[in-house]
Amino acid sequence: MNATQAALTQYLPLAGDTFDKNKVTPGILGFIVFAALAVGVWALMKSMSRHMGRVDFKEAPEPGAPTAAEDAPRAP
Repeated sequence: MNATQAALTQYLPLAGDTFDKNKVTPGILGFIVFAALAVGVWALMKSMSRHMGRVDFKEAPEPGAPTAAEDAPRAP
């Protein structure tokens, strides 16, 4: 048995005594996953905002609505 295994067998039972089986927490891994998801959502929202700003959208006129050419005064 090497030194690492000997240390694990000595200290592992101590961790088992202090662990509360009725209390479950996400720990550091849960925080890292949550932070990665938050950064990903932020990057997607920023990208979507940039792409929506580049869209050149002209609405089609409503049928039956007068156009700008019909509203202009005619020359006599």
